[in-house]
Formats: sequence, C-alpha cells, structure tokens
Amino acid sequence: MGFEHDPGADRPPFRDPALPTRKRIDDLLGRLALDERIAMLHQYSPAVPRLGVAAFRTGTEALHGVAWLGPATVFPQAVGLGATWDPELVRRVAEAVSVELRAFHYHRFPAVGTGRNSLQAWAPVLNLLRDPRWGRNEEGYSEDPLHTAELGTAFCRGLAGEDDRFLRAAPVLKHFLAYNNENDRCVTSSGLRPRVLHEYDLAAFRPVVASGAATGVMAAYNLVNGRPCHVTPLLADELRRWTDRELFVVSDAEAPSNLVSEEHYFDDHAESHAAALKAGIDSFTDHGEDSATPLGRLREALERGLIDESDVDRAVRRQLEVRFRLGEFDPDLDPYAAIGPEVIDCQEHRALALRAATESVVLLRNNGLLPLSAPKIAVIGPLADTVCEDWYSGTLPYQVSVASGLRAVHDGEVTVSDGADRIALRSRTSGALLGKTAFDVVDWGDGVLTLRSAETGRYLSLHDTALVADQELIKSWDVRETFRLVPVEDSVLLQNVLTGRYAAVDPVDGRVSVTAESADAAERWEREVLRDGTAEALAAALAADVAVVVLGNHPLIHGRETEDRAGIALPFPQDALLRAVAAVRPDTVLVVMSSYPYALDWADANLPAVVWTSHGGQETGRAVAAVLLGEADPAGRLPQTWYRGDDPLPHPLDYDVIKAGWTYQYHRADPLYPFGHGLSYAEFELHDLALSSASLPRDGAVDVSVAVTNTGGRAGSEVVQVYVRALGARYEAPLLRLAGFGKVSLAPGGSEVVTVRLSGQLSHWDVATGAFTVDPGDYEVLVARSARDVVLTAPLTVTGPAPGPRPGVGHRLLAADFDDHDRATLVDATRTAGDAVTPADPSTPATLLFRSTHLAGAHAVEVEVAGEDDGRLEFRSGSAPLAAIDVAATGDRYAWTTTSLALPAPLEGVHDLHVVLHGGVRLAAFRFTTG
Repeated sequence: MGFEHDPGADRPPFRDPALPTRKRIDDLLGRLALDERIAMLHQYSPAVPRLGVAAFRTGTEALHGVAWLGPATVFPQAVGLGATWDPELVRRVAEAVSVELRAFHYHRFPAVGTGRNSLQAWAPVLNLLRDPRWGRNEEGYSEDPLHTAELGTAFCRGLAGEDDRFLRAAPVLKHFLAYNNENDRCVTSSGLRPRVLHEYDLAAFRPVVASGAATGVMAAYNLVNGRPCHVTPLLADELRRWTDRELFVVSDAEAPSNLVSEEHYFDDHAESHAAALKAGIDSFTDHGEDSATPLGRLREALERGLIDESDVDRAVRRQLEVRFRLGEFDPDLDPYAAIGPEVIDCQEHRALALRAATESVVLLRNNGLLPLSAPKIAVIGPLADTVCEDWYSGTLPYQVSVASGLRAVHDGEVTVSDGADRIALRSRTSGALLGKTAFDVVDWGDGVLTLRSAETGRYLSLHDTALVADQELIKSWDVRETFRLVPVEDSVLLQNVLTGRYAAVDPVDGRVSVTAESADAAERWEREVLRDGTAEALAAALAADVAVVVLGNHPLIHGRETEDRAGIALPFPQDALLRAVAAVRPDTVLVVMSSYPYALDWADANLPAVVWTSHGGQETGRAVAAVLLGEADPAGRLPQTWYRGDDPLPHPLDYDVIKAGWTYQYHRADPLYPFGHGLSYAEFELHDLALSSASLPRDGAVDVSVAVTNTGGRAGSEVVQVYVRALGARYEAPLLRLAGFGKVSLAPGGSEVVTVRLSGQLSHWDVATGAFTVDPGDYEVLVARSARDVVLTAPLTVTGPAPGPRPGVGHRLLAADFDDHDRATLVDATRTAGDAVTPADPSTPATLLFRSTHLAGAHAVEVEVAGEDDGRLEFRSGSAPLAAIDVAATGDRYAWTTTSLALPAPLEGVHDLHVVLHGGVRLAAFRFTTG
C-alpha cells in the first residue's frame, strides 16, 4: 500500500504521519542547513526553532532501572538478571524500566542540561563475562553468547514495546566489541582471531541485532586487533549487515578524543573524527555539553575534504529515524504519551522487582540446612544490613536488607552484627578525635577501608582536602570514601585511597587536611578499639541457632568501571570472619552478595549451605529471606563459571577463549561451581530425551525434546539446559556449547516438555572458507543441569561430503586465518581495514599453523609484509623447511610490500603448514604460486 501526501496541507511533509518515514526524513534533511546537520552529530543536538524541531540528546542509562535521574525502581544487576535464565521475566523488567523512562521523559527535569530526558536507553550490555575479574562484570548477563543474546533480545523487546510503529524506548547495545577489561581500557587491544570473533564475541550481538529489537549500538573504548573500536570496519562489514533497519551508533564518553589523546592512532582530531564518522559513528559523546569542540573538529574535517555532506547526512538520517520512531514528530499518535509519573516505583514494579530478585538467587550448596527452621538467627557481616547501589543503578526508593527481610517474615529472633570494629582515631598533635566521633571500620580487602560515623552512620569522605563524615552512601565516579590505616611504630597514618595523600594536622589550629604527600609529613594517630567486631559477631552466633553470614563486595570498591579485580579470593578480613563464625556455630549459611564470582573453596568444603545473589536492588533482602526460609524455591542458575582458588586463570588480556581455555566451553579444569549450576528445594527428573531425527543434512534442523517432572513434595523451578558437542572434530571444538534452554516451574507431580530446535548451533567458523559451516560427522546432544552435570545424551549425525583440504595454491591466504598459533598477536593492517599477524615479542619467534593445506604444484611463495624493523619468515611442512624469506624493514607499520621466493622444488600433496615469524615483521597474507 502506498502513501500520498496532500500538497495543499499547511504542514511540511516531515510533519505528515501519512507519509512513509523515509520520505519524511528526506524532507526534513532537505530543510536543515549544513551547519544544523553538523550540530546534530553531537550528543546534545540543539533545537531548530525555525522548523519546530526540538532539542535531542542521546542516552539515558537503563541497565537495571532508570539511572542517575532520581528515585526509580531498582532491579537486580544485569548479572543477576542473567541468573534468572528467564527471557520473559527479563522482558518484563525492561518493559517496566521503559515505562518509567517515559515518565521521566515527560515529568522530570534532566540531571544534566535542559530539555527532556532521553528516550534512547543505553542498555543492555552484551559484553561476555569471559574473565570474572572484569571490573564491570555486574553489567553483563553471561559468559555464554547464546544465553546473553537470548536475554539481550528479551530486554530490547521490553524496552522497545509492542507497537508496530512507535518505540517506547530505543535500546542501544553496549559495548561493541570484545570489551572485558578495565585497566588501561582505552589503550589495550583485544586480540580476536576469526573463530573467536565470529563464534564468541560477535555471536552475542548478532542475534539481537538480527531480531530487529535493537535500534543502536555504542562502540567500546578498547581496540580490537590493534584498531580502536570507534573506527572498526566491523560496524559496516558485520553489524549493519545483520538487519535491514538503520542502526544509530553512538560513541562512548570521550572516546572520539581518545583516538588522538590516549591512543595516538591519528595525528589530529579532525582526522580522527572524520575516520569515526566514516566508519559508522553517528553521534559523538564528547566534551559533555560543550559541543563546540567536537563539532569544530568535524567542521574542520569537512573543510579539509576528509568527509563530505553525504557522511554527515547518513549519520543524521540514522538519528532522525530513531526520533520519528519515538513519536517525537507525532505526539498525538504516540501510544505512550499518556504515561504519568505515578508509574515510577509503583506497586506493580515493586512486585516485579521482588520477583526478579527472588528468581536470581542461586543455591550453590546445601546439605539440608536450608530452608531454615531455626528459631534464632544471627545475621552477620558487612552486607548483613546494607543494600548497595552500583554506578549504573537508579536511586533506591527504599531498601530491604537481608537482616530486615528476615525480620519481616521470621517468627523467631533475628539479631544483627556487621562484624566491624569500632575505633577512635586521636591526633597526637592536637589530642582531638578525628571527626569528633568514633568510626565503624569495614575492610573491603587489600587494606582498603570505609569509616562510618558511629553517631550518624555516614561515611567519612574527602572534600577537597577536608574530611567530613557526611555521605549516606558511596556513589560517585571518584570514590572519596576509601582509606588505609598505615601502621607506623605504635601509631597509624590515615591515607586517602583516591589521592594517595595522608591526613595532616595543623599544629596551630588543629585543622585536619589530607595534604601530606609522604608518610614523614603525615599525622600520627592513636588507634583505639572501642568494640571488637569479630568478638561481637561470635557472641551473636553463639546466642543463635543458625548464623547467616553475608559477605561480598561493594560495587564501587575493588572491581568497578576503570578498575579490574586482581584476583577472585574473598577479601581476607571477610574470609577470617566467616571461618571464625563457622568455628563457633557450625550451622552457618554463607550468603555471597556480589557483582562477580569468588573462589569459595573453603566455604564449599566446610559449610552446610552457600547462596549467591547479585546486588539485587531494593527488594534484595526480601528475596534472600524468602529463599533462606523456603517461602520461595531457589530458581537462579549461575550465568558464569565460578573457578577454584588454585586454578590459574589466563592473563586478563588474553581474549583467545579457545587457546587460553576461558569459560565452560574450553576450560578443562573442574570448576568449583560450573556454568548453569544451581540447586533447588524441589526434586526433578529429566527424562524421555527425543530427537525429531537421528541425522540431518548440513543445512538442516532437528528438534530436541525432553520431559521434566517434579518428583518431589514441593513446587519449584528447573532450568533444562541443552548442549551440543562435535565428536572427532577437525578443529578445536568446544568441550560443549549451550544450544538452548527452557525454564519451567512445576507443582509436585507436574510435568512439562521442553523443546529446543538445533540448526546453526552446530556450526563453527571455518577459517579456510571464511564462513560458518557445519561439518558432517558425529555430534552429541546433551541435556544437563549445568555444564558439568549432564543427565541425558543422544547421538546426532550430520550427513554430507567431508570437507576437503584448504586450497593453498593460487589463493590469497590471510595470515589471521590460522588454525592455531604460538606467541603471535593480531594487529591492524591499515587504519581502516584488515588484520595482520606479528610476534607478540619481537625477540621470540611466533608460529602460525594452517592445517591440511593443499600445496600440490606450488613453485614459489609470495608474502605481503610490513614493519619498522627487519624480520624473517620461514615456511615449514611439519618440521621440514620449505622456504625462508628475509624481510627488510619497510619504514612504517602500514607500508606494505610484496616479495616472493622460488621454492627449492615443487611441492606435492597436502601439508600442515607452519609459518614462523621472526623479529618485527608484520604478515598480512601469503600466496603459493605455480610459476
């Protein structure tokens, strides 16, 4: 059906809702002056009064509730939502978030700037939880791409709404791509060989974009294979190929400037901004509200011919499409325009927050102590009576701690001890108490402390150089509330962690200021213990029948944006408190409230019960209490592997999940708690596994069905997990890979059949052909309760001709398309496209393996090389040498040259080809020729 515009109407065509959106955008673009269009490339896009076009800004944080705009419903952290394994629940959470976002848009002033709060939601985060030490672990759903994509799609659909024409909110996926470390994040490069790129990192984004549920993407701070993500060709070559809709791609904050200032990837900002725009960045989040600087750079790029008007128009068009879909130009037709402020933290959303928090609780271990029936419960630990906000959470409208949650529903006695020492710090210079108060001190590990006034409960905080106990919570980009007490002889020094400076006391007026640059200039404080926190905790445990010890992290301390964790052990003071309590009260439950996994080896071996929850939002305590007391079944399952303490984890920057052995797919050592693990109070039987066919062609599909029956005496939830693995694969296949899952809730005696369709889940990225393929051969379908608890298996055969050897003669073989490597690293071939390989350390040779390469008839080899230093290339068949080429420096890492060498004799047959790189040589590709 076509649309016609009435040429006699007073309104311009872009105001006519009867016209197709593309025509309306064309009309509006044609009316905007060039300078007005350039101005729309910044995060804060100004109004165009002459056209009646309002101001627009990108981005409201909405990861697990509307953030930074005031009180709003706070749901569990994303990793907690991942633990629910429930896409429909996650969709409902996102729906509630977007409804509240609409209310903030219409009825609340923005925290920064003027105009309206943005309906573009910067959520969800699809970065995979490869390394549990990642500082932003709490923001992702899972270590598995399929699991992440399922929940990410659900969250996007919840944000976007059900209307065919209008969006309730515009979901933006974060952060593209391979972003899983915080330390030096703006200058580190994530090395992704093609299999890891396509099977792992892209696999989390591809289904979400292909579903049409996402409207945009945010580029990541890091580099991939030596090239910053803000100029990656993957935006065009992959991301935008997955959907017919336009995607509006935004930069991360200050990342465009980083291209020059931090990464030194370009010589000047005009060049870097031009490259980002041409690569596909449509909006520049840079310099805050000050658009003059980034826009000046873009205007300079236009004047220098680095970009043209079509580049500007392409980006503005993408922004306008989102704005039209959000109803900005059709307020009378917008189905969401009537949403009022009463929806913010409404009763319906509170109930949903409780359900989400409850279903995210994971029972890791239970020898029968849970559910609790003891009359007296002692709740102990630094998180016993505390609910934390994280950086991307909303402002809690209220909070229910574990202690208060238990008090509200437990018929017996509930006592609380945080286990913190109460101390007084007295100046040796003035004799005065610091802050004129005692402080309750919590050690969060590595000697990093928080001090809360014993009188007010507020945190001691640094204000410029002054110390004031005035903060109700810790939530700022620069955390000013953490300190160290540094022992010096029979006194201590007070050091602020943020500045590294020490407290000093003016000998004249006694004023305390954090100004001392060295320990020698610092004030000596006498530390007096007024209350022994451990002794108080032990007394509480002894007086109770059961101890519930609540340990974990504060989301803004040790492991947060800009800071990775050094390890996965519990902080030593928390571990010591746990062991002490368990020694006097063996019936001890450990509740871990954290943004990430811990190594809980001792607890698993010595305690009767262990429970995990993320920081679950305003209803955390009610949810945990319901699980502990048996009012709710523990329905959560782990979304990532919890490794053992003695398991040496790979280097944080080793993104090669295959070779490094990351995640359940490739990690061979037994974990403490595997991916997908979680116990229930109910009992379930998985049975009657059936495949719709025992074999299928390479492009076929098969349905896997399995029945689950509640054989116990109480209702509960089970997550049926279906995995696949290739048997006898010619490539290094995953140990197993999640192919689908289904969560069922059943009453006693109830039964349900879960069905999962297998199609693309059997494929792998074939480096020889540069495409996904399903190899013929034998596979196994596994039904499991976790990645290490397989219950049922069934064989599956894929039919078809066996793949032949890799063509090696007359074909350009990309160096990055190796099957395996040793000591090699991936780098950028040019600033705009292509990968190359070079030794990770020029002093140590790197080896690339190309398996089963057909080289019959080869007489010579030619190589595409570059490098600032001399190098050498060797070609071997197994250990037998084939050729060696000395490579002279080309003067620049992007100065590519081709050189060739005749082979001593023509080659025959198929070879496992080894290419050895010496020195600073960079290899982009090579080719065997017949002449």
